[in-house]
Amino acid sequence: MRDLGRRLGVVLRAGDLVLLTGPLGAGKTTLTTGIGDALGVRGPVTSPTFVLARTHPAPNGRPPLVHVDAYRLRSAAELDDLDLDYDGAVVVVEWGEGLLEGVNESLLEIRIERPAGAHGDEDDEDEAPEPRTVEVRATGPRWAAGAPLLG
Repeated sequence: MRDLGRRLGVVLRAGDLVLLTGPLGAGKTTLTTGIGDALGVRGPVTSPTFVLARTHPAPNGRPPLVHVDAYRLRSAAELDDLDLDYDGAVVVVEWGEGLLEGVNESLLEIRIERPAGAHGDEDDEDEAPEPRTVEVRATGPRWAAGAPLLG
């Protein structure tokens, strides 16, 4: 998942909105960590579950990464209250399905499925990573022009 995030991060730019959907432990935060790696953000990318949103600055004019965990949000209005910089950053939202309509005319939706009964952490060096199924859906003018999805 981290490698996939790195490959996606190469093509992402300020103004891009990415929605991650999948069950607990599917690899959403790990994928976001890979995006942060590709953007060269400072500091570790960790789950923003308790702070809701975390901004990770990037050097050399690269866009910052805004990582949102919308799990505890109940409405689009609560997401709007976070006052996120959708134009000047790469915004990745976990658990945001149903909350992002109208935020951006272009959206990259990534659905991650993990097999039932899968266990272990893919970053655990003692265990092989559990397989994932990833579906990517790109909508809107940003992606309609044929922009490559994977660097």
